[in-house]
Amino acid sequence: MRETRSPMRSQWLKREESCSEIVKKKAYQAGDVLVIRYEGPKGGPGMREMLGVTALIYGQGMGEKVALLTDGRFSGATRGMMVGYVSPEAAAGGLLGLVKNGDVIRIDASRGKLELGVSASELKKRKASAPKRSLSGVLQKYEALVGPANLGAVTHSGATSTRKSRAR
Repeated sequence: MRETRSPMRSQWLKREESCSEIVKKKAYQAGDVLVIRYEGPKGGPGMREMLGVTALIYGQGMGEKVALLTDGRFSGATRGMMVGYVSPEAAAGGLLGLVKNGDVIRIDASRGKLELGVSASELKKRKASAPKRSLSGVLQKYEALVGPANLGAVTHSGATSTRKSRAR
C-alpha cells in the first residue's frame, strides 16, 4: 500500500492545465499524489486524455515517485501509479471533489482501493460548503444525461443493460 499526501498548495487542481503548471514549476515532490478532477464525463464535459501531464511527470524523472489521481482518462501509453476513471466523479458529487491540500490519500493497487484519510464529519462539512456548478443549454442537458465512466459514460438509458450483456 502506498500512502502519500496531496501536493495541492494554494489552489485546487481542477483541470489538467492547472496540474501541468504545478508539474512544470516542479512544485511537487516524491511521494505526492497529484489530483486532477472535473475531467470525467460530466465535469469535462467528456473525458479528455491526461497524457500531457503524465508525459511531463515522466520527463522530469518523477514517474515512479508520485501518483496521479483523476476522474479523467488515460491512454495505453500511460505507466506508473496513475489512477483514472475515478467514479463517482467530482462533478457528480464524488469524493474526489472534496479532497483538500494536505489530505492523506491511501492507494492500494493490489486491492483496487482508494481511501481518503478524512473523518466522515469533516467530509459532511466539505460537501455542505462545496460550490455548486451552474451550466446552461446543451451542457446542462448533457450533464443530466451522461452516465458514469464505469458504465461507459453513455447518454442513453440502456447503459446498465448494455454493460451487463457484454459481461456474459
